[in-house]
Amino acid sequence: MEVCYQLPVLPLDRPVPKHVLSRRGAISFSSSSSLFGAPDPRQLSQRRGAISYDSSDQTALYIRMLGDVRVRSQVGFEPERRSSHPYLCIDFRTLHTRLGCGSTSASSAPERRVHRLLSFQRYLHSSRFLRGVPQQIPLHILDEDYTGQARCMLEKVGNWNFDIFLFDRLTNGNSLITLTFHLLNQYGLVELFQLDMVKLWRFLVMVQEDYHSDNPYHNAVHAADVTQAMYCYLREPMLAQSLTSYDILLGLLAAATHDLDHPGVNQPFLIKTDHYLATLYRNTSVLENHHWKSAVGLLRETGLFSHLPAEDSLNMERELGSLILATDISRQNDYLSRFRMHLDQENLCLSNASHRHFILQMALKCADICNPCRPWELSKQWSEKVTEEFFQQGDIERRHKLEVSPLCDRGTNTVGRIQIGFMTYVAEPLFAEWARFSDTRLSQTMLGHMGLNKASWGGLQQEQTSVPEEAEPCTTGTDIEDGNMAAAAGGTSSKEIPQGSRES
Repeated sequence: MEVCYQLPVLPLDRPVPKHVLSRRGAISFSSSSSLFGAPDPRQLSQRRGAISYDSSDQTALYIRMLGDVRVRSQVGFEPERRSSHPYLCIDFRTLHTRLGCGSTSASSAPERRVHRLLSFQRYLHSSRFLRGVPQQIPLHILDEDYTGQARCMLEKVGNWNFDIFLFDRLTNGNSLITLTFHLLNQYGLVELFQLDMVKLWRFLVMVQEDYHSDNPYHNAVHAADVTQAMYCYLREPMLAQSLTSYDILLGLLAAATHDLDHPGVNQPFLIKTDHYLATLYRNTSVLENHHWKSAVGLLRETGLFSHLPAEDSLNMERELGSLILATDISRQNDYLSRFRMHLDQENLCLSNASHRHFILQMALKCADICNPCRPWELSKQWSEKVTEEFFQQGDIERRHKLEVSPLCDRGTNTVGRIQIGFMTYVAEPLFAEWARFSDTRLSQTMLGHMGLNKASWGGLQQEQTSVPEEAEPCTTGTDIEDGNMAAAAGGTSSKEIPQGSRES
């Protein structure tokens, strides 16, 4: 196989940045950079786990995701009270792999602790070798046949039946980097916002690395799928005619980072285990706040927008957070009611910046839970992956003698039952309103696929319940308890919505 190394093309009318001094693989960085080389000692004190912060910001919270559980700051925050719950000593990144390995020897515990205290990049390099995870390399180093196929797929990236799983294989697991870079370049945003190519590539690499590949569902492939869906929505006539380049940049970045550093467990799990993130964000949109702050940390660490005025950069960070926070499924009814009210009153004005931002929020919400609207071959894979992640959480809860969260018990739930409930109470109401807003061929295609997929899951459920009596039947059968599922999926029940039902 012929191997070639290719640098990103820098604009000819711009001088080569001074920090482009040494060549490492497919991209150049200064020798002090810790992206591919040894970490700079200064960066060791600025990057802990998967969260970055700006050392010049006196109000920054220093958070260590993979080390000791603590929250501290330069302005006098007291260290967070540590819980005695056993889950808090479990490393998120080894959570699922340890679960499958059974009991571990005491001799391996010090080794894991050492790894958690390594810098982020050293941790990545060590984990690849110790766990046998293949190193993720840029698209340029792939075999020419694979790059050709990936390039052909990118030519059809706006098709709703885009197979993100195939694209991820063709890019050697770099679907998020490749897709996001392509879309930003296709819109001309790199040149328009004068983004440094090296900083942009480094940012995208770090974003992809901060998604946990151990998660069956909330991983970089899901982020790439959401980004592709967001692109499809941005091309819809109602949006394409109204959105500014700034809106498009914000939408694509929000889609790529909306689940950044997701631990593979839901908010109630973090709350009942007294996790420091739940305390930090006061049990409110815990994961979404963490995704947002993680994204801001990477933006600041790479300096992607450092050339922009400080006020513009801060505004972008705030609006990025507003988009990511909108993906909190527990607030589904709030956004849906507001969307329905605008449509009923016909008072959406996309020349208004706040209305455009609201539509971006709704577009991201649709992209985040669009799996039921994909063709069956793709939708079925996503359904199985998200359900497996639910079940893995249930296994962890049972292992630590916790109450098993709704929809997370393998013995009382099935993929079909969960998906039918999710479509009925969450997806269908949202996409019905989106079709009112944007009555296009794509909207009708999505509703059509969802109807077919729901019928397919119903058929599979019937087959499962018609097995011989000597086989152990599912305790839930095919019946869906309206009250429980409505509560789990954002329906009208007065019960609190458990985050285990979220498919985002």
